[in-house]
Amino acid sequence: MTPHQWGSPCGHQCTHKYAALMQIPWRVFCKKGCDADGETWEECLEECNEICYKDPVLKDQQWSACIDRSPGVDRYSEECFHACVSGCGFKFDKNPDIADKVRPNRPPKPPPVEKPPAHPAEPMATTDDILSTSA
Repeated sequence: MTPHQWGSPCGHQCTHKYAALMQIPWRVFCKKGCDADGETWEECLEECNEICYKDPVLKDQQWSACIDRSPGVDRYSEECFHACVSGCGFKFDKNPDIADKVRPNRPPKPPPVEKPPAHPAEPMATTDDILSTSA
């Protein structure tokens, strides 16, 4: 048995696609797509959403999302999702173009709210005020 035969063909495709040293985390998430429990393409994609995006661990407790083991940063979650979907594509023999077009089923984030600049409550003393006083 050669090393090429040790893993699944899907896992080997992930290793080949994410071969660069800096891509090792994405290789892991690709292989999670290969090993997903879902028996259909859609179920596999849903598992990728669950794996790669932070959700509350405890129902109705938004703060508990911080203990979810997902990547967290939006850009990393998106990269994780695409790597996982690649694994699903390898698992279900989907054309790579189809896998590349899949988007997470997450609502878009609201635009950031601009805060008004902070104004000091009282004007600061000027040098003229300081110099004109005597001790």
